[in-house]
Amino acid sequence: MHEQSQLATLMLRAKFLTVSHWLLATTALLALAACSHDRGVRQPVPSVYYWRTTLSLDSAERAFLARHKVGRMYVRYFDVVMRDGRPMPNATLQFQDTVPQGIEVVPTVFIVENCLRHGLDSVAGLLVDRIVQMNETNDLPAPREVQIDCDWTRNSQEAYFAFLRHVRQLLARRGMRLSATIRLHQLAMEPPPVDEGALMVYNTGDATRGGDHNPILDYRDVEPYLRYVADYDLPLCAAYPVFGWQLLFSGQEFKAILRNGNLQDTTLFRRLQGNEYLVLQSRDNPVQSDAGDQSAWMSAGDHVRVWQPSAREVERVARALGEQRPELNRQVIIYHLDNKYLNQYDNQFYETIYHL
Repeated sequence: MHEQSQLATLMLRAKFLTVSHWLLATTALLALAACSHDRGVRQPVPSVYYWRTTLSLDSAERAFLARHKVGRMYVRYFDVVMRDGRPMPNATLQFQDTVPQGIEVVPTVFIVENCLRHGLDSVAGLLVDRIVQMNETNDLPAPREVQIDCDWTRNSQEAYFAFLRHVRQLLARRGMRLSATIRLHQLAMEPPPVDEGALMVYNTGDATRGGDHNPILDYRDVEPYLRYVADYDLPLCAAYPVFGWQLLFSGQEFKAILRNGNLQDTTLFRRLQGNEYLVLQSRDNPVQSDAGDQSAWMSAGDHVRVWQPSAREVERVARALGEQRPELNRQVIIYHLDNKYLNQYDNQFYETIYHL
């Protein structure tokens, strides 16, 4: 009888411990879930940047989104530039099309770094209101996330971080989260006060200099920063390039990045060797610019150097970063959605880069 009593007591204790452990485990899971909810962590999905001034998708771009199950588009809404001595919106996106159903739109705003020298205290509220209004006007749901893109430096870091804290506070009141782009050189600096960073693994070299380094992406330019990735104290996803540049030089002097120069026009260009073309006729040519539509004078005798990263180089860099920080590639953002470049990489490349 005593042995039966002891056995019953032991079984009761075991049952109690099992229930207690279950309760503790459940409590821990709920706490973790609550923590994740508070941070606004969402399911990673294949993503793209859309970086044009008009929202208009052709059939090939829509097919790309469907084929690779893209679930998130980081869409550039407008830039903030200095105008008349104060920060002002510029090159606002014109909505001529709709985003396919089921794809989340993340409004993205590029801020020219010199705006930070003049203070952005009054800009934060206007920026958030402008984004919300653009969504309402174009029948888009309220965004769950806003992203800020800025190449800040140590000199502008204090002003930029104060601006981000203000924007994050305003977004939090609306139930939205804030992310920011992170350039490689910024990995050695303090992380910005945002919910998540998008590591921009492109434009890694100096486009204004010659040499054999591809300025869009070259492993040799990325390698020095690999040591910073693992310990960077901010949740990160990665953005990789699928685009090209046409760089205009006069001798060794950089002049501009040409926009859509027709290098196959043999009356204007003659191919030399490798990635270099000779300009045959002088003319005005549209160029890429943070300040909106501009042009540069292209003189006979100038040279155009063409750069585009290879699939092999993008994969090499992505795998090297993933070895340092595996979760970095859980969400990959392709920069950017443009049929002119998309079809220069095969479907297997995109599936590989999206599912490393």
